Amino acid sequence: MKRKILAVLMVMVMSMALVACGGKKEEVKEDTKEAATGGDEVSVNVILKTTASEYWGYVMAGCEAYAKDNANVKVDVQGASSETAYDEQLNIIETNLASDQYDGFVIAPLQADMVVQQIAGQAKPIIAVDTDIDAPEVLSFVGTGNEEAAYSGGKTAVEMAKEAGWDDLKAIAISGVEGDSTATARLTGYQKGIEEAGGEFLKDEIQYADAVADKAYASMEAVIQNHPKGVAMIVCNNDDMAIAAARAAAGNEAYKNTIFVGFDGIQSACEAILAGEETMSVAQNAYDMGYKAVEACVKAIQGNEIESFIDSGSSIVNKDNAQEQLDTLKSYLK
Repeated sequence: MKRKILAVLMVMVMSMALVACGGKKEEVKEDTKEAATGGDEVSVNVILKTTASEYWGYVMAGCEAYAKDNANVKVDVQGASSETAYDEQLNIIETNLASDQYDGFVIAPLQADMVVQQIAGQAKPIIAVDTDIDAPEVLSFVGTGNEEAAYSGGKTAVEMAKEAGWDDLKAIAISGVEGDSTATARLTGYQKGIEEAGGEFLKDEIQYADAVADKAYASMEAVIQNHPKGVAMIVCNNDDMAIAAARAAAGNEAYKNTIFVGFDGIQSACEAILAGEETMSVAQNAYDMGYKAVEACVKAIQGNEIESFIDSGSSIVNKDNAQEQLDTLKSYLK
């Protein structure tokens, strides 16, 4: 009788052990499943300077690609109608920060100083992209090292000007919005690179064209009027302005060998370089910039540490590699 009772007790103990093991095994499977899908769903709001340009289209494509690669991440991309629609962007930022829709934000500010005021005290993670925001609420800046990239472009421009036969190595800049931190960094880099390579940067003759082509065209007409014998280099804040400047000078014998330098390395720039209009471009990795910005925001939302500056890189595009750059850019927007 005692043996029978002991046997029954042993069976009961073994059954309980199996149940416990089975429960533990199922729990591990659930943990593994959660890790594989990236954990809880997160929502990231991306607010760009504008969505109405080719360059920002690549940034947007990179942001959306991160969401495609990570099923638990939702990305909502918005932007102003133009790079001078300051109040429009500020309204978007204010509205979205006040809502409960998002877990974190990626912002490319049109007016960084105004955005500093808007985000003051914000507890949710904020990542600056393309243009930095000097505020403690911003955990990381993802973008091009603008000064360093323009420095490389300035040095290359001088070498190309020498090869084109210029002895008087003067450069005039057609810049973006006066006071914009990105535009200022590029001007500083251009000046440093040009002067280090033996050129002369005409600082007192900077033309501000608000980053738009029609104003850059008018600026170039003013340059031609002031310098009828030509200028060796025209260095611009973006490719749209460089292309417009080159077209304004087209047919002018004094400017036939001028080096027109753009910044961004977009499709239209590659096509203009291949056509012999724009001479070269300092290419940003806009797609990677968008991808890495959302990636950094998600890491911060999940409580992970991120670097304060994430460089998305840059390169020089000229006739030798413009077709390769063009093919790469087209693949991003498929």
